[in-house]
Amino acid sequence: MRRVLLTARCVPACGALLALASCGWGATATGPGERLPAATSVHVMWNLADEDPRITRYEVYRGTTKVKEVPGSEHMVDITRLEPSTSYVFRVRALDADGAPGPLSRPVRATTPAAVAADDTAPTRPGGPHGRALGGRAVQLSWTGSSDARGVVSYDIYQGTSKIHSVGGAQTAAVVTGLRPNHAYVFTVRARDAADNVSAPSGSVRITTAPGPEDDRGTAPAGFRATTHRADGAYYIDLAWTAPEVDGVITEYRIQLDGRAVTSLVWGGTPPTGTCTYSFYIGREADVTHRVRLRAKLPDGTWGALSPERSVTTGGT
Repeated sequence: MRRVLLTARCVPACGALLALASCGWGATATGPGERLPAATSVHVMWNLADEDPRITRYEVYRGTTKVKEVPGSEHMVDITRLEPSTSYVFRVRALDADGAPGPLSRPVRATTPAAVAADDTAPTRPGGPHGRALGGRAVQLSWTGSSDARGVVSYDIYQGTSKIHSVGGAQTAAVVTGLRPNHAYVFTVRARDAADNVSAPSGSVRITTAPGPEDDRGTAPAGFRATTHRADGAYYIDLAWTAPEVDGVITEYRIQLDGRAVTSLVWGGTPPTGTCTYSFYIGREADVTHRVRLRAKLPDGTWGALSPERSVTTGGT
């Protein structure tokens, strides 16, 4: 049985584990608010010892300690939970179906990288913003850039509490489209860094788009219907509608019951196309009449017009 040819390379824990989980962090810190990675990993690779099908597994050694065992069909493995800035020696050997080991491979040395402090500091808040309407359906915004120790990667633009637009970290201006004519909007900006830290919001700017036709037309759900059904002794209201035709995707609706907003419906995945449906529990009592309406949260961060009101009676036909 021949020796296996071994190579190894160091990979920071974040890079090695990013596809599976977040990185673990140790308690040791170099300064206030800093956390250091608990460990790094080494990616070890080797050639197949033989085409001999009797090879069933490989053993991987760190120094004289066996740290991994993998099937004979594999020829690479990540050795994790290693210390930063540390030199390690690895060897591999093959075993046949009877458990007889071959000779150890030649040693390969790998040194793990130095620990890097985690970035948990958000960028400074953007200055401004300022802006003006560009007709009835767009506005132009500008702001003063934020600073960050490792750089700003994007700016997120909010209308009210809804993020409606983003631009790259090198930009300090944007044109926001898909707005409604003759409508007042309040915009703020937040900076985001590569570690996904988000700044405090900028100051706000209020901009009213120019008047134009179809100010609110077409923003109500179309074909809105409401019925009831009974299941397991309880009554449910069943809603059906078609999403309004707007610039962008509608992911949230607010349901009004008997004149009060009672719940928000947020699509967890891709919003349906065509007819949308939703059912919700209403109680166990028959012959109770309810009034229900629906409105959509539009891509510009505002609420669209209410649907026509529908009345339903539990246990009715």
